[in-house]
Amino acid sequence: MENFKTIIEPFKIKMVEPIKVTSREDRKLFLEQAHYNPFLLDSDKVMIDFLTDSGTSAMSSEQWAGIMKGDESYAGASSWYNMRDAIFDLTGHEFILPTHQGRAAERILYGYLGGKNKTFISNTHFDTTRANIEFSGAEAIDIVIEEGKNTRDFYPFKGNIDLTKLETLIQEKGAENIGGVILTVTNNSGGGQPVSMENAKGVAAICKKYNVNYFLDCCRVAENSYFIKHREKGYENKTYKEIAQEMFSLVDGAIMSAKKDALVNMGGFLSLKNKEIADACKNLLIITEGFATYGGLSGRDMEAIAIGLREVFDADYLHYRIRSTAFLGERLREIGIPLMWPIGGHAVYIDAKELYPQIPVNEYPGQALVCELYLKGGIRTVEIGSVMFGKYDDNGMLIPAPMELVRLAIPRRVYTQSHIEYVIEVFEKIITDRNNVKGLTIIEEPKFLRHFTSKFSRK
Repeated sequence: MENFKTIIEPFKIKMVEPIKVTSREDRKLFLEQAHYNPFLLDSDKVMIDFLTDSGTSAMSSEQWAGIMKGDESYAGASSWYNMRDAIFDLTGHEFILPTHQGRAAERILYGYLGGKNKTFISNTHFDTTRANIEFSGAEAIDIVIEEGKNTRDFYPFKGNIDLTKLETLIQEKGAENIGGVILTVTNNSGGGQPVSMENAKGVAAICKKYNVNYFLDCCRVAENSYFIKHREKGYENKTYKEIAQEMFSLVDGAIMSAKKDALVNMGGFLSLKNKEIADACKNLLIITEGFATYGGLSGRDMEAIAIGLREVFDADYLHYRIRSTAFLGERLREIGIPLMWPIGGHAVYIDAKELYPQIPVNEYPGQALVCELYLKGGIRTVEIGSVMFGKYDDNGMLIPAPMELVRLAIPRRVYTQSHIEYVIEVFEKIITDRNNVKGLTIIEEPKFLRHFTSKFSRK
């Protein structure tokens, strides 16, 4: 694409969905009824939905055409073979299991490899990954590099895993007690930051040395490939797909929520090189998801995934995707909003702790910002801080998360430039009123994944 200042969407709009415009008075009532947790809001009460980029993409005309051809046979459907072939072409992994979404693949694999006295190590486990690991009785440890905890300074690959800590942990825990090393690309909980190929190779070398399983959480692997091509020496002339294929070649298996970089509304998969692990996981798949050639997916979903895995590596699409996300982050930074820098691929992450220094971490500054964005502009976002990742010590005191972030996850091919300009205007109101915002208290919470259903009250 030529070097123009304005990045245009490399697609045309064929179908539209109405947005219901609400007033501040409306939103105040809706937020109170949702107990200050936007997960509990009805979608028709949201104007701009940045809660997640998972399953919220707009599919292409080719994907919709594929849906019409979906083979709904229970076993051996042609749509399964189309999906399987697209995944094998990308990963090179012999054993492929379809699942209804990524967390189902996590539950199957990490449930099988986990259990008491087992440890999983990652740059940063995401919420469902950590929950599935801890539910099995295992522990999940994050060791992102120190640069990844610094929101202000530029570093090209803040998602990298700390290789020194990785080797030390394997030695301390014992290689036989490591359920797996999980490299998340891009590193969602760490600000959507990319991982370098050099780092991925370093992890592979350590895992091979100690005979430890190495897995890729690859739901945004195309976006990660974009950053490698444009930031890492030696990859300038490789295609985005070739870069992804090289990363898959380093690992023993991969888990994908296809609801991200496969550009679909539902689906996922688990791919493996080891037959013994694959056979055990296949048995669990059939018990809990469905037969091995559909795994909880309809034929039409599998067709859409096969097409999406090709479309996502289109150079024009990826350029638009990364640059349009960066546009929002760059504009917010210009008006004084503290955020994770540089901007990641799928989302902009606001540093709520810095934005609201008057709110202590045990009153959840991130959740406070989430509520303010909805109140002021009808924008739904999600807290990635001590609500999502905080824990309690033996005395019931909060052990806060490393960072107090709020994620603005941008659905793929959904919002236009004017929607983004509106979001920037809302943030202008946010920064004007920043000193008057107070924190929240949790009044009801579940044991796992509390951010989904917790209820809050205002301080």
